[in-house]
Amino acid sequence: MRVVIVFWFLCFPLLSVAAESATQIVDKSDRQMQGESSYSVATMRIVRPDWTRSMTMKSWTKGRDYALVLVTAPAKDKGSASLKRFREMWNWVPAIDRVIKIAPSMLSQSWMGSDFTHDDLINQSSIVVDYRHKLVTQELFDGEMTYVIDAIAKPDSPVVWSRIRLWISTQTYLQRKVEFFDEFEALINTMKTFDIRKMGGRMVASRMEMYPADKPGYKTEFITHEAQFDFAVEDNFFSLSQMKSLRD
Repeated sequence: MRVVIVFWFLCFPLLSVAAESATQIVDKSDRQMQGESSYSVATMRIVRPDWTRSMTMKSWTKGRDYALVLVTAPAKDKGSASLKRFREMWNWVPAIDRVIKIAPSMLSQSWMGSDFTHDDLINQSSIVVDYRHKLVTQELFDGEMTYVIDAIAKPDSPVVWSRIRLWISTQTYLQRKVEFFDEFEALINTMKTFDIRKMGGRMVASRMEMYPADKPGYKTEFITHEAQFDFAVEDNFFSLSQMKSLRD
């Protein structure tokens, strides 16, 4: 009898997930991290073996269709902005007074010289709609139990990554670790999150770190200082004219 009870106890965590599918977990994680709308103030720190560069930014999102990021420092990058509306994305470069449309082939390119891509920072919710999801296991990360889920790109989806492995907290539903794989199943980048704290009425991972797999000594830190969620914002805030005129 004791053996049966111990076996049931060990299996219970995975059995309890049966009522919540992998797709539901990923969807819940996305909603937890962004809410119906969001605003944040953050610093991005790009670390290289022989130099370090920092920039500050503000960002806004609404649902899964709209996102806007404004760079506020340093002076040479101030006013640069990125916009997402549904499937379309643009960059505004005030130094050359030009709006650049981001083609699908450009989504994998570095955002502002960092280890994050355009897709990572501007098109995050693609993980919900453009991928199939499979629960792999549960394991500890940073002392916290997580669901380990593989997100596999749907055929013909306009995405950068062929497969993404996510470690999602069973308690907060925040992404604690993410691995990004190309079409050849090679690991390209790994992201980890730390310093979980309450901001804007919900739990937030206030520090993210992105590491490219083939570049020792390279990483990009993304530190959130302030966050707000679930406030009213009009769709037309996320427009080309707003992107060009937005000021710190």
